[in-house]
Amino acid sequence: MLKIKQQLLDGLAGALAELAPDAAARAVFESPKVAAHGDFATTVAMQLAKPLKLNPRQLAERLRDLLLAQPVYQQWVSDIDIAGPGFINIRLKPEAKQQIVREVLADGAAFGVLPPNGQRMMVEFVSANPTGPLHVGHGRQAALGDAICNLCATQGWDVHREFYYNDAGVQIATLAQSTQLRARGFKPGDPEWPEAAYNGDYIADIAADFLAGKTVRSDDRVTTASGNVDDLDAIREFAVAYLRHEQDLDLKAFAVRFDHFFLESSLYTSGKVARAVQMLQDAGKTYEQDGALWLRSTDYGDDKDRVMRKGDGSFTYFVPDVAYHIDKWQRGFTRVVNIQGTDHHGTIARVRAGLQAAGVGIPQGYPDYVLHTMVRVMRGGVEVKISKRSGSYVTLRDLIDWTSKDAVRFFLLSRKPDTEYVFDVDLALAQNNDNPVYYVQYAHARICSVLRAWGGDEAALAAVDLGALQSAPAMALMLLLARYPDMLAGAARDFAPHDVTFYLRELAAAYHSYYDAERILVDEEPVRLARLALVAATAQVLRNGLALLGVDAPRTM
Repeated sequence: MLKIKQQLLDGLAGALAELAPDAAARAVFESPKVAAHGDFATTVAMQLAKPLKLNPRQLAERLRDLLLAQPVYQQWVSDIDIAGPGFINIRLKPEAKQQIVREVLADGAAFGVLPPNGQRMMVEFVSANPTGPLHVGHGRQAALGDAICNLCATQGWDVHREFYYNDAGVQIATLAQSTQLRARGFKPGDPEWPEAAYNGDYIADIAADFLAGKTVRSDDRVTTASGNVDDLDAIREFAVAYLRHEQDLDLKAFAVRFDHFFLESSLYTSGKVARAVQMLQDAGKTYEQDGALWLRSTDYGDDKDRVMRKGDGSFTYFVPDVAYHIDKWQRGFTRVVNIQGTDHHGTIARVRAGLQAAGVGIPQGYPDYVLHTMVRVMRGGVEVKISKRSGSYVTLRDLIDWTSKDAVRFFLLSRKPDTEYVFDVDLALAQNNDNPVYYVQYAHARICSVLRAWGGDEAALAAVDLGALQSAPAMALMLLLARYPDMLAGAARDFAPHDVTFYLRELAAAYHSYYDAERILVDEEPVRLARLALVAATAQVLRNGLALLGVDAPRTM
């Protein structure tokens, strides 16, 4: 059906070209707002009426005549209606809709996936400071980043996943000091315990392992504790490696992977921060005032100029961000997406201003940002705010342990990133239709049960006669399958994995309705095989969509 849709679009473009030489580019189909009106719709007659100085309805009727004269429309279209002032509604023949089943079964996991476009894209996400366990906000970011990577890969991008470790600064110093105090026998509540120190039980665990001379492995290093409580640098190095290892375990439990872990400290040791500052100075985009170095960020739309280097010689936090993004550009990533909390909103204008001012060819609007709100957790009707392990927040590991990886991923992706989300632990555990991930997974398992009961060769279903698929529930299911590629393209374009969750719930509902309306394993073999092909195609699309979200598609439940 996707090929048929393209043939019909080509036919529409040809008809438009007969009306006006430059009108072919307006050949676009929409989905009618009311399904009963047809399968495809176009408003092109109303768009062209004014420039062509014609009545829109008369233009629509003329266009209909041109379309119905084409062999491709005669082959696949049953009727074309004109509604209102010039809406054109196209109704397909059943055999046109049936072709989607063949396309899904033939393409399998590649259904809706575009070929490589030759461009590299980086998505940077999670990027948690190695100062404690990952919290549920990091979990939302991990789910978003992973799903956006998967979505963009379906559209031909060569996607690179990167985690940026802020392994320098005040928070790392606080981590080291907190661990040192624990190693010396102090604890939260003692007079010697600073108010700014980290209070979670994990600090005590790090201190105990440091004193025991333990060895920890993180992405790029192996660190063995010296056990010397007076060596703050050694404590800092061990604590950071320990927490990086812990975060690696959290991400592994969440089935999230990265291609590269980038250290903020490397921007300084490699001289990239200094070079970025020099670029801005050489471009004449900085000035000295009150003992500080300022960026003329107002030249690029910022509401005020920003301090780059403070009077004490230290850089403000957006300067290494500018250096980091120059590095991304120089590594060949023509598109970059940063997934961060909404508290980072204020940095967007100054980072983009710095990149434009650097004069290295970076386009305006680079990088893209997806900002997400935090997550509240409810359990037993009560909000859960504190984890003993973290000392101040619910961890991602807690949420996975209480529910499952699949539930956490699906739930955290089921709303737009910038909307507040309440994670209901009890709902995530429910085995009923109110639980959205259970509802979708059950639809897949239900189809697999039907296919097992049949016991035939699923590969052979791609070639069966589909003529028996004539009912309204079957037609609705096939049209929904045909929407999948466009849904993928839109979700990737808008960085909107929640569109996938909405689609999967709609597809699961359509399958459950079809299953209730028509018995699949009937005695008549042609009917049985056609219906089996349809549900097998539905299972394939459910699997494909769940895989994009990082959610399993169980065959039994």
